[in-house]
Amino acid sequence: MSTVQGASPRQIVVVGNGMVGARFAEETARLDPDGERVRVSVVGAEHHPAYNRVLLSGVVAGDYTPEQIRLPVPDTPGVTVRTGTTATALDTERRTVTLDDGSTLPYDELVLATGARASFPPVTGVAGPDGAPGDGVTALRDLDDCQRLLALARPGAPVVVLGGGVLGLEAARGLVGRGMRVSVVESSPWIMRRQIDQPAARILAERYAALGVTVHSWRVAARWVPGTGLELDDGRVLPGDALVVTAGVRGNIELAKDAGIEVEHGVIVDDRLATSDARVHAIGDCAQHPGGGAGLIQPGWEQAAVLARRLTGAAPHALYSGARPLTRLKAEGIELTAFGRVHEEDADGLETVTISDPYGGRYAKLSVSEEKVVGAVLLGFPEAAATLAQLYDTGAPVPADRLALLQGLPTAAAEQADGAAADALVCRCNAVSRTEIEQAWLDGARTREAIAERTRATTGCGGCVRDVRALLSGMQGQATAGV
Repeated sequence: MSTVQGASPRQIVVVGNGMVGARFAEETARLDPDGERVRVSVVGAEHHPAYNRVLLSGVVAGDYTPEQIRLPVPDTPGVTVRTGTTATALDTERRTVTLDDGSTLPYDELVLATGARASFPPVTGVAGPDGAPGDGVTALRDLDDCQRLLALARPGAPVVVLGGGVLGLEAARGLVGRGMRVSVVESSPWIMRRQIDQPAARILAERYAALGVTVHSWRVAARWVPGTGLELDDGRVLPGDALVVTAGVRGNIELAKDAGIEVEHGVIVDDRLATSDARVHAIGDCAQHPGGGAGLIQPGWEQAAVLARRLTGAAPHALYSGARPLTRLKAEGIELTAFGRVHEEDADGLETVTISDPYGGRYAKLSVSEEKVVGAVLLGFPEAAATLAQLYDTGAPVPADRLALLQGLPTAAAEQADGAAADALVCRCNAVSRTEIEQAWLDGARTREAIAERTRATTGCGGCVRDVRALLSGMQGQATAGV
C-alpha cells in the first residue's frame, strides 16, 4: 500500500528512545520501509543509542558490555532519531512538541514512550530535596546508573540492595558475581512478593544465601548513612559502600499531564492505545491500560507493534487486549519462572500440586482450574517451566498426571497437544512461536544467533535462550537421524 498520488507522508513524533519507543520505530520501518506513508521522528533524553534495559543487571554482572545490549536502529528514510534531546512541552491544539533546544516538532500523531523512573522511598539520606539520589546511592534504570554503581562499589566491598523484587534480586546476583558482599532488604514478608508464594521465597532466599547474598525480609529501611551503611527499623546497620534502590518506579507522565491529557499513575489509554486526545498515544511503562502491561517488556513491544500497524495503515483496526505476565528471574545458576494465579490456595475450583525440596533448592507449585493451567511457580524445574508456559499460553487441557508434568516427564495428554504446542510462544518478549523457529531452522538458521537474527527470539529478556537451544538440538538430532 502506498500514499495517494501527491500526498505527503504523515508525521509521527515519538517521545522516548527506550526499548518500546525504539521498537515502534523499528516496526514502522518494517511496515513502511521507504517512508511513503509516514515519517517518524524519535527524540530521546539519553545520550546513548537505544539499548535493552532488561539486560542492565547483566551489564552489572559483566555478562554484557553496553555495546552488546544495543538495539537495532532503523536505517530507512522514514525514521530519524535524536538522542540527548528532551521534550519539554506538548501543545495538543497546534500539534507541536517543544524540545529543550527551543525547537519544535509538528506532528500528525504523537506517541508517548517516556517510560518510567526509579522511585526513591522517603528514607533519610536516600534522596535529596530535588529527588536526586543521595551520596553513595543509585538506581538501576539506565546505563549511567550501571556506570555509577560500578564506580561506587569495588570487589570485596559491601553493597546493600533496597528492594527484593525481580530487579533487586537480579542486581544482587550480578554484584555478588563481581565479588561484592551483598545484602538485600525487602519490606514485604518475602522477596518477589507479587510473583511467588512464601514457601518458594523461603527456598529462593536460601539459594541466594548459598551464593553469598543475605536477604532481610519484612524489614524497613530507617536511614542511609553514606560511608557506613543502611540502618534498619530494628536498629541493625547493614554495612554498605553503595546503596542500590530497586523499590519500584513511577511513570513519566508529566508531559501528558501538563498538556491536559488524562492520567492516573500512568497515561490512560484504551485498546487502540489512544489517550484522551485521539491524536496522542502512549505505550510502554508510561501507559495505563485496563489489561495492564506496565513494567514488562513483552506487553510494551506488543503495544509498539499494534500501534505501528494502526498508524501506518497496515492494520488500522489492530487492538491491544492486555497482558498475560510471565516472570523469569535472570540470575546465573537459578532457574525461576512464575506466572498466573500463585497466591490463591482454597479458591473454588482451583487445584494445586506442590513439590517442596529445600535441601535441593527446588520448589514447584501448579495451579489448575477447569482442566487448564492458570498459574505456576517453578524454582529449579526448567523442563517443566517450558511445558507449563506453553499450556498456559495455549489453554490446552492439562494432563491427568499433574506430578509427572511438574517433574518434566512425558505424559499422554502432552503428546496429544503437540499441535497446540507448535503454536505456543517460545520467546514471549517477541511473540515468537515454536513453528516460526522451526521454519527459520528449515530456512538455514542453525545457531541461536541465526535464529535471533531471523525471528528476534532470545533478544528480549534472554529467558528463552535455554528453550531455543533445546529446540535447535532436537531439530539437529532429528535431521541427523533422518527423521
